[in-house]
Amino acid sequence: MAPPLLQVRNLTTRFNSERGQLTAVDQVSFDIAEGETVAIVGESGSGKSVTALSIMRLIPSPPGRIEAGEVLFEGKDLFKLNDAEIRAIRGNRIAMIFQEPMSSLNPALSVGLQVAEPVNLHRGAAWAKAYAAARELLGRVRIPDAARRLASFPHQYSGGMRQRVMIAMALACQPRLIIADEPTTALDVTVQAQILDLIKELTRETGSSLLLITHDLGVVARYADRVAVMYGGRIVETAPARVLYKAPRHPYTLGLMASVPRLDGEVGRRLVPIEGQPPDLAELPPGCAFSPRCRIASEPCRTARPPLTEHAPQHWKACFNDARA
Repeated sequence: MAPPLLQVRNLTTRFNSERGQLTAVDQVSFDIAEGETVAIVGESGSGKSVTALSIMRLIPSPPGRIEAGEVLFEGKDLFKLNDAEIRAIRGNRIAMIFQEPMSSLNPALSVGLQVAEPVNLHRGAAWAKAYAAARELLGRVRIPDAARRLASFPHQYSGGMRQRVMIAMALACQPRLIIADEPTTALDVTVQAQILDLIKELTRETGSSLLLITHDLGVVARYADRVAVMYGGRIVETAPARVLYKAPRHPYTLGLMASVPRLDGEVGRRLVPIEGQPPDLAELPPGCAFSPRCRIASEPCRTARPPLTEHAPQHWKACFNDARA
């Protein structure tokens, strides 16, 4: 078998705050294969976005720092590259689609210039050819009258159209990996589905791998091949998407699914919220971070952190108990 395109090993990222040091990402490990879509899911504050930013080496320092681990992309450890080498990869071999396109696009530059710039910078294309590529890219993401809209500025686009521009920028250099960090957060439900369908379709066409960061389990069910569930900065369960939905084994994953409406004919099914609040990353409990909210927590859960172990083939969980037992 070919080695994974991306290998994340024991990634740990911490931040200094007024209340002391907090661990946003704690010994996180996962792989992404060629052409695969992996979703990281969890509540706000679980460490999903920080994981993505750590992979891209975009953690602001200070107050943050990547303390441990390695990220192997195409066999190279991104943490050992110098600034020029990592800049040559960002936007070229690895591209990122951010949560809020209005704050990610430069309001003072035309859309055409921003889409053409990666082609000019990373591919060495003359500006005329870069603009031609930008026009084609805007057409691929289904922005009508793409040639005319090249001269428009971000504020002249709707939220959905701005996100399409971000997708066009991500695809500009035909990256091998795209990281989409909550790409539909600011969009209405109808536009969300259009954008996600577009991302999946284009990554399939180009053969790119996709790391999808989301809190929406419905999105995960439809678009992901594999899922990693994060809580308190750690991965607590990971499995192929179909396996995870059919038989979740961690109580947090089960709680997430029980709190989501379903349209599969389960009439009268009640939504069951997860009681309590997400953990304070500056004051994590000594044992499992989910134990204060867990309905099946036992004494070992409150004193020791369960390791991520293989429960079944390709199905890993970090829990001393079995949520389905």
